[in-house]
Amino acid sequence: MNQQDIQKRQSIIDACRRMNALGVNQGTSGNISVRHADGMLVTPTSMPYDAMQPEDIVFMNGDGEWQGARQPSSEWRFHLDILRARSDVNAVVHAHPPYCTSLSILERPIPPIHYMVAVAGGSDIRCAPYATFGTDELSVNALAALEERKACLLAHHGMIATGTTLDKAMWLTVEVETLARQYLTCLQVEEPPLLSDAEIQNVIARMSNYGHRD
Repeated sequence: MNQQDIQKRQSIIDACRRMNALGVNQGTSGNISVRHADGMLVTPTSMPYDAMQPEDIVFMNGDGEWQGARQPSSEWRFHLDILRARSDVNAVVHAHPPYCTSLSILERPIPPIHYMVAVAGGSDIRCAPYATFGTDELSVNALAALEERKACLLAHHGMIATGTTLDKAMWLTVEVETLARQYLTCLQVEEPPLLSDAEIQNVIARMSNYGHRD
């Protein structure tokens, strides 16, 4: 591995540790991928983040073949499929944040309760139908929920955030979890009023030069 390769692998490890420090993930339940060469670098399965070294990050080519001593995350399939389908995406973060996961258990999308919903690309953050982890079906469902979106929930599971860079995908992960918390807080009182599609489109247009916008 050259120095650039090592740095990219280390950035994935750092992001994994940051997920848990930020409270948007627990244990080793989350996983991260970054576009690399003709495939991707992805976290290994069932390995504590604090124990990970750059050589533990798995390289997988576009055909789903991997190299190295470690096996890739059990969720490698939707990581690879998202990167293959979306040229605008260079990083994928999957996590089980408590508020996003609670909404996903209710099979609820996040509607336009706040203008920041627009940072995920549209007027809502969809919830993909349930499918068993690691399956083709889950990958298909996630891709559909991410159509014209940068993030989605996965029913009875967690969430996915994407970005042109890993930093942006991580930022979006935190933003979506914040929105999920706000929505669940509102639901303790009543269904909140929603912003119109027209207003969300207005916000998206105004965010065209926004610092965190892809």
